[in-house]
Parts: sequence; structure tokens; C-alpha cells
Amino acid sequence: MWDTLIVSPFINAILFIYSLVGNFGIAIILFTILIRLLTHPLMVSQIKSTKIMQDMQKDEKWLKIQEKYKNDKEKLAQEQMAYYKEIGYSPFSSCLPTLIQFPIIIGLYQSIVQSITHTPTELFRLTQHLYAGVFDISKLLPLNAHFLWMDLGKADWVNIGLPFEIPVLAIIVVVTTYIQNRLIQPSSGTNDQAAMMGNMMNIYMPLLMGSMALTLASGLSLYFVVANVIGILQYAALGRVNWRNILPQPKTNKPVVTNKGQKK
Repeated sequence: MWDTLIVSPFINAILFIYSLVGNFGIAIILFTILIRLLTHPLMVSQIKSTKIMQDMQKDEKWLKIQEKYKNDKEKLAQEQMAYYKEIGYSPFSSCLPTLIQFPIIIGLYQSIVQSITHTPTELFRLTQHLYAGVFDISKLLPLNAHFLWMDLGKADWVNIGLPFEIPVLAIIVVVTTYIQNRLIQPSSGTNDQAAMMGNMMNIYMPLLMGSMALTLASGLSLYFVVANVIGILQYAALGRVNWRNILPQPKTNKPVVTNKGQKK
């Protein structure tokens, strides 16, 4: 079932794009753009949920609930969930696009690994996924799996003249994932459950993606980077990028009032 619904369609889509462009890296980039377009409605839904959460921070009813139960965390959590239900908000809706990516990531990794064949056995397994009459496998293979400095079928470790190799692409994955998560995170109250979830995602998601990029095929890391950049552009086009989360904010020094009413 997994191969039928995920892996085989991914392999055929990537190889079809590859048959048009002749480079596996470009095929992955175009495939990533296609995936982001298909999941765009989820992003719009996420934006709506984020807007509800932002409005909630200004709602007098919610502020009174926070004040009333500030010393009773269990009761506050109950009232919070009741309030969410009342306004039609789910704290998990903001994480949905990220969660949807996990089966895509797993399927894409398997598709990349199985598309780059080195032995007759691997070639036979690849042919089991191809749709009949779509490809002439003899014209597609061997795949051009080199893109820029990367061998897309292997993890990316680069020798730049140091005594050790540098995981360049993994570093880029961590940085772009962190920037994307920060840019799309709305300003919210410190006691808000969704805000705490967002802060956790800002820490764990970049580390998770980076750890995968260290060991898995660099073609998957290329997908991560391109998806992050496209995601930022999508949010920017919709006017939902919160640049204040990245750019340093000037500190304002408030005047100190003495007992005599004089300002220092």
C-alpha cells in the first residue's frame, strides 16, 4: 500500500521530470515546487488558524480567563481548550503542514535511493515501480545524479581543505529550517499553549532535519532546502512573514521616575 500510494508515484513523477530536464538535481527542485503548490491549501488553512490565535491574544474574554486561572494550570488548560472549541481553533492546525511533510520526506528518500541504481538487482526493483509504457528505461539510465558539488545518492560531506569534511548542505538545512520557522511564527502570549509548541518546533525541527541531512542522501537535503526557501517566499507573497522574529529590535530605555517625580 505504501509503495502504491507514495513511493511509486514519487519515482514516476521525478523520473518524468528528469526525462524532460536531464538532471536529477533539477528534477528534485521542480518536484519540490510541485509538492509545495499541491500543499498550498494547507498553508492557507494554517495562516487562518494563526490569525485566529493572534486575535485571541487581544480578546478580553481570553485575557480574563488567563487572569482568573493563572494560579491553577489544570483549570486554565481546561478553560483554554473550551475557548479554542468556542472560537473554532485547533492548536495543532499550525503544525499540520509540517506533519504532512513527514510521509513526503520518507517517500522522497526511498524514491531517490531506488532511482539511483548501481546493480542489476536495484535496476529490477526500480522497474517494479515504473508505470507501463511511460518510460524507456534504457534511455533514462544511468541517471545524472550530480548537481553542483553533490552526489545526490549519497550524504553530503565536503572537503574544503580542512583536516575533516564539512556537512555543508546539512548546515544550510538547519539554517533555512530555523529561519522559516521563526519567520512564520506569530507573536503570542508567553502562557499560550500554541506559542510554547511553536517555540519547541523552532528548536527541534531544525535539529531533526539537520540530523537527517547528515546521513541520508543529499537529494533529500536538497528537497529540504528548496522547500524551506519556497515556503518563505509563499508566506512573504501572502504577507504573513514576521520579519521582526529575525531582525534585531532596538531597545528602548524607559526613563526612571524618582520619588520627586524627576526623570533620569
